Amino acid sequence: MLNHLKIAATAALLATPFAAWADGHQEFTIRATANSNENDEDYDGLIVFKNYVEAASNGRIGVELFIGTQLCATGAECLEGVSEGSIDVYISTSGGAAGIFPYIQVLDLPYLMSDDRVAEAVLSGDFVRTLRDKALEDSDNTIRLMTVGNTGGWRNFANTERRVQTPEDLAGLKMRTVVADLPVQLVEAMGASATPIPWPELFTSLQTGVVEGTANGITDIMGMKFPDAGLQYLTLDGHSYMGALWWMSNENFMAMPEDLRRVVVDGFSQLQQATFASPKRKSIEAYEAFVAGGGDIYVPTPEEKAAFAAAAEPVQAWFRDNVDGGSEMLDALLAAVEEVEADIAAAYASDLN
Repeated sequence: MLNHLKIAATAALLATPFAAWADGHQEFTIRATANSNENDEDYDGLIVFKNYVEAASNGRIGVELFIGTQLCATGAECLEGVSEGSIDVYISTSGGAAGIFPYIQVLDLPYLMSDDRVAEAVLSGDFVRTLRDKALEDSDNTIRLMTVGNTGGWRNFANTERRVQTPEDLAGLKMRTVVADLPVQLVEAMGASATPIPWPELFTSLQTGVVEGTANGITDIMGMKFPDAGLQYLTLDGHSYMGALWWMSNENFMAMPEDLRRVVVDGFSQLQQATFASPKRKSIEAYEAFVAGGGDIYVPTPEEKAAFAAAAEPVQAWFRDNVDGGSEMLDALLAAVEEVEADIAAAYASDLN
């Protein structure tokens, strides 16, 4: 009986939000915003961040969440708020930050990272510190990159017209891209036609034939009900990891004493892990729903995947030649990937024998 009571008490404690234990006097408030919704990985990460930071600081830091466009509506507007200090934390995609930090699009370069294990190790290492230092320098020490998580898994080609098994199958398709140069270069390298379309307009654009395809993760595709707009063909080429860039006002971060800055850094580590995990879990149901609705999923063979990568090679050269800071950042990413792949190979050599 005593053991049962101990187990029940432990379970109750683990189920209690850590923040509920914090009883210290609040000294700092972090206003964090994500232009998404409560079903998104960004929200999952922020809930974990809020819970950890408020508890680990014993209530000295309070975290307020603004989900949607209450504080700002676009990447440029939100990052301006971070720079000015009116917004403490903001999450952007590469495209959302490219207007201010063009080299950040290095994360969208196709076929550089092969899977989650590689991407998560790279984005937990010194490569992100290289990006942080460059962004701080270019923003006059006002915008600090805290971590890079995930927001939707991997980008895959999807369309309304046909199964895509090779780059040639993309030829002639009208593909939606974000409003940034690099995705346009990728689509055109594949022989398709690129049409920048804002995210809120994509459903209608697919439905009316303004565009015939897009490059997104399965959770976004199902969350936005794109199959209802005719999107029925999905090719799991996994050409780029959907990185989520978490920015913070450097002035507000540095205004905290070192012990609280450590709490915030640890909080972003917790957030990162939550956003790494969330798309994996949510994608299971999303893939099942896509197929149940008549969707066609194709997994390229290694040879076909190599053909996609070969077709995309000119995008790297374009990035080096046309993006300020691009060559430096691409070299840093390639070096980080090479180091991680060597570590993983060594781990396999030990774990498989």
